[in-house]
Amino acid sequence: MQAAPAYLQVMDWSDLPIFLAIARTGQLAKAAQSLSIDATTAGRRLRRLEQAVGERLFEQGPDGQSLTPAGERLLTHARAMERAAAAIGERDAGGPVRGTVRASVSEGFGTWFVSRHLGALADAHPGLSVDLVASSGFLNPTRRETDIAVLLARPRRGPLLTRKLADYGLRLYAARAYLERHPVPTTPDQLRHHRLIGYVPDILYAPELRYLDEIPGAPPPQLRSSSINAQHRMAAAGAGIAVLPCFIGDADPDLARLLPDIAIRRSFWLVTHEETRHFAPVAAFSEWLATLVAQHRAELEG
Repeated sequence: MQAAPAYLQVMDWSDLPIFLAIARTGQLAKAAQSLSIDATTAGRRLRRLEQAVGERLFEQGPDGQSLTPAGERLLTHARAMERAAAAIGERDAGGPVRGTVRASVSEGFGTWFVSRHLGALADAHPGLSVDLVASSGFLNPTRRETDIAVLLARPRRGPLLTRKLADYGLRLYAARAYLERHPVPTTPDQLRHHRLIGYVPDILYAPELRYLDEIPGAPPPQLRSSSINAQHRMAAAGAGIAVLPCFIGDADPDLARLLPDIAIRRSFWLVTHEETRHFAPVAAFSEWLATLVAQHRAELEG
């Protein structure tokens, strides 16, 4: 068994929270804000920790601070200490979950589904803080950019734990106002007479988003956006026909489903780093989300 580094015996463990916060946020200022301290104090504590380790822990890049090899090594030990401290705190306090969890989800899933239920999670765990990163793209649990990611495909490598969260359905939708101005398509080949809305093909963040490729005869989209929310807004405004997740399209009373035989299926995968799976905030959020999607399976599958 590999011995623990000698610096773990001499460093000030109270400096580890700022190290962990920078590793999670990638920015000293954001890390300081998350710990309710000023950036000067955070910088001083980081330098003190680096002096104890004897190496730089972060390097500055165009997108913020990233871990050096020494920082990656320390992160393994710091995470273990954090989990142990959280477990002790939960035992002493009778079990309430305390801490922060960051979850990276797709823009549509985060905006239209997860966010509207987060209040119930906060009520159940008053000591739990949640960073919901809902965007066109995903943060990477392998690089410790996030604690949890909900992906559109199962990762093939990395120290990750993955489980299927849910299937979800997608359909063609158009605004009722659009259908008053244009003939309703009754076969897929009639879509060529309509304006389609879709993703920008050369900047897709996941190949699973190539929905229109699965519809025979569908022309390329004339109106394109990297944002599913923007695509929804275009469709709702009567600009054309869009492929939308059913949990988005069915939630908008101004939209109508088209071509009932065209049903696209995708899956959500819940991914965590194997070293953080027992960290109480990660476990609490993961189990809550798994239970939530099971309760709303019909809504997601459409």
